[in-house]
Amino acid sequence: MTGVRTRAAVLRRPDTEYEIVELEVLDPGSGEVLVEMAYAGLCHSDEHLRHSNPGGRYPIVGGHEGSGVVLAVGPGVSSVAPGDHVVTSFLPACGHCRFCAQGRSNLCDKGATIARGELPTGTYPFRLDGEPLGGFCMVGAFAQHTLLSEFSCVRIDPWIALDTAALVACSVPTGWGSAVYSGGVRPGDTVVVVGLGGVGMNAVQGAVHAGAMHVVGVDPVAMKREFAESLGATRTVAGTDEAAGLARELSRGTGADVVIVTVGTMSAEAYAGAAASLGKGGTLVLTALADRPEDGNVQLGGQLATVFEQRIQGSLFGSCNPFRDIPMLLRLHEEGRLELDRLITRRYSLDHLNQGYRDQAAGETVRGLLEHSGS
Repeated sequence: MTGVRTRAAVLRRPDTEYEIVELEVLDPGSGEVLVEMAYAGLCHSDEHLRHSNPGGRYPIVGGHEGSGVVLAVGPGVSSVAPGDHVVTSFLPACGHCRFCAQGRSNLCDKGATIARGELPTGTYPFRLDGEPLGGFCMVGAFAQHTLLSEFSCVRIDPWIALDTAALVACSVPTGWGSAVYSGGVRPGDTVVVVGLGGVGMNAVQGAVHAGAMHVVGVDPVAMKREFAESLGATRTVAGTDEAAGLARELSRGTGADVVIVTVGTMSAEAYAGAAASLGKGGTLVLTALADRPEDGNVQLGGQLATVFEQRIQGSLFGSCNPFRDIPMLLRLHEEGRLELDRLITRRYSLDHLNQGYRDQAAGETVRGLLEHSGS
């Protein structure tokens, strides 16, 4: 191959909208995989990218939650072959570094360059007017074709629908794992999920799967509260003030065992509101991000955390292992144990990507889905 020409959504600089351009995708080198993307989820992390990219660079191709078909592989690639269906992992997992060896592949050392989109081989996968470009999280799922590291390609069974499969690239494992792994939800627990977007809905599903007795969903949007109830939330409220009182009532005075923060934009106010629901011995899971790191700074009530033995737990990718948990979550869906299809609220072509993010900001979608075939 001599380089593929493709269409993609690019951010040229912060605080601008995605621009649809034609660019070149490099041929796969050692350890690299060329993928024709089929679908990409409209994740809020790509909205954060639109405002800030700490440690990264612009221009950059957006998108990190996707599915597609392998077109070609470079030398040494053994885990996938042309024709394979794959889900992208926005965190590469090499399987050999210190963190992978400890079973914490969501912290794999190969993820050091995800902000600028440089592959572990040192390659920038795209060229725009001769300028090297990265793909967000080493993926660039908003391109119709992209070049990935083998460590970012999770092969899936060919009969699995690629549209729903795209969601297990980020939002489903991030939310589900925030409850099951990061939060350690156990049977009988009282759980509060603050923010019912694409990640929060799956935190609800994870808490239900883990056996929580009470799952309280918190979101100001009525449509999202109703949807969360259809996924198993036992109660839903519009704000954290109401959630705090409800958590104490449902737990018979102790407060929530696990509180999971999955709001679209992390802030000190969001943290304080969520922390008000946390009870003795409880775990507060921080999954949300801010547009800029400094905007996500929070104030910990150290005295209360000490005397109540509360734990603050950060959660990246829901503490999941992509090569273990993506196939497992898809199997749960096949067995009717995990909802994926109804999570997709609206579908968009590449040319209507910006409208998709406007709909997200207006609270009209649980998950928007980019369809490359319709672009």
